[in-house]
Amino acid sequence: MLVDWFSNVLGWLMLALLAFKVFVFIDAAFRREDAYRAVDKQTKPFWLIVLGLAVAVSIFSVPGLGQMLSLIGLVAAIVYMVDVRPRIKAIAPQRRGGKRLGGRKDDRSNMGPYGPW
Repeated sequence: MLVDWFSNVLGWLMLALLAFKVFVFIDAAFRREDAYRAVDKQTKPFWLIVLGLAVAVSIFSVPGLGQMLSLIGLVAAIVYMVDVRPRIKAIAPQRRGGKRLGGRKDDRSNMGPYGPW
């Protein structure tokens, strides 16, 4: 009974980690390539290869080294998420509807007391 419960929890945890790696891979794919060079954090193709391999190893389990490679991929995804992504977001914020998020400081035409409206 306890072993079955633990197996279910472990399965859900592995699924959540796979979802995290897929999210990080997609986020890295949609960032601008020049932003990676600007923050001096490797290149976009490097991160796409590393994160893509992390996702592939998680999906296709390799006997023997599979768990170790999956752990290495998780570490790479965490490094991207806590170190590379915040610096890239600070340099090149995402665009929504053709406008930069946050706007420019000198453009106050649509600014309310608590931000843009």
